[in-house]
Amino acid sequence: MTGTGADWAELARLDSRHVWHPYAPLPTANPSLPVVSAEGVRLRLADGRELIDGMSSWWCAIHGYRHPALDAAVQGQLGRMAHVMFGGLTHEPAVRLAERLVELVPDGLEHVFFADSGSVSVEVAIKMALQYQLAIGHPQRTCLLTVRGGYHGDTFGAMAVCDPVGGMHGMFAGVLSEHVFAPRPPDGFDSGLDEEWERWAAEVRSLAATHADELAAVIVEPVVQGAGGMRFHSPACVALLREVCDEHGLLLILDEIATGFGRTGALFACEHAGVVPDIMCIGKALTGGYMTLAATLCTSGVAQAISYGEGGALMHGPTYMANPLACVTALASIDLLADDGWRGNVARIECGLREGLAPVRDLPGVADVRVLGAIGVVQLDHQVDVAAATAAAVQHGVWLRPFRDLIYTMPPYVIGDDDLAQVAGAVIAAADD
Repeated sequence: MTGTGADWAELARLDSRHVWHPYAPLPTANPSLPVVSAEGVRLRLADGRELIDGMSSWWCAIHGYRHPALDAAVQGQLGRMAHVMFGGLTHEPAVRLAERLVELVPDGLEHVFFADSGSVSVEVAIKMALQYQLAIGHPQRTCLLTVRGGYHGDTFGAMAVCDPVGGMHGMFAGVLSEHVFAPRPPDGFDSGLDEEWERWAAEVRSLAATHADELAAVIVEPVVQGAGGMRFHSPACVALLREVCDEHGLLLILDEIATGFGRTGALFACEHAGVVPDIMCIGKALTGGYMTLAATLCTSGVAQAISYGEGGALMHGPTYMANPLACVTALASIDLLADDGWRGNVARIECGLREGLAPVRDLPGVADVRVLGAIGVVQLDHQVDVAAATAAAVQHGVWLRPFRDLIYTMPPYVIGDDDLAQVAGAVIAAADD
């Protein structure tokens, strides 16, 4: 027993008996590994082993763990206040963070609505779109257009715009709102505008035209589809969706929760396409992985229409909206990105993953290997044996979280070259196993 001195055998028993972990049954067939501390890019387990975190704690801990600047931000704010309600009150961390975010995102996104998770920011975005269309005289516009293969969260509004067949929420199909789904964009960030792309574009245009009178908005993850399949598509697909929205009076919602803050090699993935959305969702890496915070940003046109429309307000208000501890941590995290050093790190990680994952292409059962920014993906031609793949990675000193037919990594930007090579080796071992 190491670390806190806790009785981990007893804690494991209690965990198995009482704690329901994500996407897992009760009791779980694969007990969770106990973490007692984390620093840099390493997780320290109760038995003393250390694992390189190849997942950035579900993609959010971009600066690693126990970063002095982020620790100091939290500690400093604790001396003032941990939380205060945001209804009728405000505070400096929230105002400063909103100002910084408006400076960072594409020009035109002027207003910030803080939420307490990525899923909630998507719910807010959907509400914005529906209230906007109601306010400008289109109450019948209550559906959204999206693409197959997407993932936007686990709350009900967000689930309804996730892939209804290949996603994780098929069992709820009968109770979710029904939206319009276009085919998944053609694969490949660098794919050209070939016949496949033209067919996809024509299908999207046709669906938008057919359903224009009932559509409020288009929602999509730009360039990278995350938990829906870790697939990359051309920025031209995002640009086309912007054109379609403009043609039919729809709002464009870009879900940058997973792609924001540099993960794809651009600060926000929509920059690859030169596109400005009407509404943008951000979260995950916003606080550098320290605590939950998200935001939904929108243009002045959207905000003004809602504010002068029926109700006179956006009808949402999370209890922990704009939590001061989270806001100061987000400000500190953004400061760490301000010198653009992250660009060099993400480019270095991309090169390291391309080189390190190359040998996996020769393994039997591997269908595809793809890398973009600080994202490396190995897709198999069969379902992953999650327990075996995880155990193989752990044996190589790396924490990975495979799912479906995918073994992938999204490491912290501060990872060193030797550790990155170890992560790539673990991905190969997991695929081989």
